[in-house]
Amino acid sequence: MVEAAELAGFVAAHSIWCVRDGETLIPLVAYETPDGDRTMKRLESESMEESVERGKEWMATNPDHATRAVLVFDGYITLETVKLDALIVTIRDYTLGDAEITMAVPYRSAGDPEGFAVYRPKFLGFGGAEPDWQAVGDALWRGIEGHQQGFETWNQHLDESK
Repeated sequence: MVEAAELAGFVAAHSIWCVRDGETLIPLVAYETPDGDRTMKRLESESMEESVERGKEWMATNPDHATRAVLVFDGYITLETVKLDALIVTIRDYTLGDAEITMAVPYRSAGDPEGFAVYRPKFLGFGGAEPDWQAVGDALWRGIEGHQQGFETWNQHLDESK
C-alpha cells in the first residue's frame, strides 16, 4: 500500500494545484502498470456525478490491469460541524487484493473571502488488511513533494487549523 499512497500523494498535489484558482476538479484516475508506467485520465462526462461513477467503476473493474490506482474527485467533508470543499481520494493496491484507503484533502476555495487554503489530509477508512499508517503517511508526503507545482501550492496555502 506504500507505493499506492505515494502515487496518491502525487495525484492529490496535482489536484490541489488544479483547484487553487477556484476551478472544480474534473474527476481523474491515475494508475501504475506492472512495468512502472504511470497514466492519468480525466473523466469528463455530461455531469460531475456521471464522471465520479465512471471513476468508481474503473476502480472496481481495473480495465487497464493496474497494480495500483487512485481516483480523485471534488466533494465535501464535514469537520467540526463545518462543511468544507475536499478532494476525495480513493487509493487501491491491486497487488494486495481488496486493499483500499479512502481519504479527503479539505480545502477552502479560492472564492472564499479568506482565499484559498489547504488543510491536513484526513484518512476516512480502509478496506482489506489495516495498513501501516506511519508508512502510508510518509509515502503520501513523498508523493506530494514529487509534484513540484502542487507541493509549492500546498506549502504556500497550508492551514493546519483543521
